[in-house]
Amino acid sequence: MGMAAVFIDGGYLDKVLLLNHGGKKIDYQKLVRELVTPNELLRTYYYHCLPYQSNPPTTEESSRYAAMHGFCKALSHIPRFEVRLGKLAYRGNTTTGEKIFVQKRVDCMVGVDMALLAGKGRISNVILVSGDSDFIPAIEAVKREGIIITLWHGKFYTDGAPSRELVEVCDESKEISDQLISMIMR
Repeated sequence: MGMAAVFIDGGYLDKVLLLNHGGKKIDYQKLVRELVTPNELLRTYYYHCLPYQSNPPTTEESSRYAAMHGFCKALSHIPRFEVRLGKLAYRGNTTTGEKIFVQKRVDCMVGVDMALLAGKGRISNVILVSGDSDFIPAIEAVKREGIIITLWHGKFYTDGAPSRELVEVCDESKEISDQLISMIMR
């Protein structure tokens, strides 16, 4: 048993919940309790972006923004829970006219937070909820500090599947299973 920090890529978890679990709503405090066991929790870091708003925003954009802002505010009131927000950048439209958005700063914030906690000897375990291979350099650096990395990810062979390379670099990988979701539903 050691001291663990949980790092949740909120955009990825949203995708897994939607595509692998029918959009079920979960209790984030219960989720963290399940992910961190048998370790002690130092803190949970949740990373996401607030939805894009044009200038002036449409009614739909304002509504989505307000809902996400309220959700992030609620998460920030959970003990030992920190919300870190990146920026959502508009990158144009697809050929079918759909807007293209890209998250900025989120991956970098995750990597910096992981490395700082590892380098200061504050944690012995990292619990990462993601599927993104962009985290591999940070994971490799943290592992050099002797930290155990446990990856929680979506189901393989689905749109929520993690990068194979990411799975291979982590010490352990666990699926966000139907059984887990049933235990942590709201």
